[in-house]
Amino acid sequence: MAVPITGIKKQQLTEEQLKEQKLDNLKELLSENEEAVNQVFSIMAELNEIGALEAAMKLLEAKEEVAHIALGQLTRKPVTNIINNIMGVAGALTELNPETTTKLIEGLNTGVDEASKALESNEKVSAFKLMKMLNDPDVNRALNFGVHFLKGLGKGLKE
Repeated sequence: MAVPITGIKKQQLTEEQLKEQKLDNLKELLSENEEAVNQVFSIMAELNEIGALEAAMKLLEAKEEVAHIALGQLTRKPVTNIINNIMGVAGALTELNPETTTKLIEGLNTGVDEASKALESNEKVSAFKLMKMLNDPDVNRALNFGVHFLKGLGKGLKE
């Protein structure tokens, strides 16, 4: 009769065997992704030719100085004002109705086109012609919008 198994010995790989196994895995990975590896090396060669790799190395070497300069620039009053304004505008844009905004922008584009045509014609606008234009439904609509816009703006400024 055979002797019963009382323990399992786990095979311990030597340091050399581990390195060999890692190299085999790396060789297999490289052979499976040959095209991608070639592209990476091409990109690296291009970056090296234009000096971008050297610049990146210098940046990494001076990372503390660069971080100090960047933070100094970001905390300047004009930069913080820009950031605050962008956040304010972004907040205001989230409040607007997208359909209304789209309609307003399309109206602005049409208005700029009409204004360009008027500039090209070089036609003088008299007081009589201005009064006559008030009867134009498009002009009246724009004036109505503008007056109510100004009224709302005034209310907003009062608060």
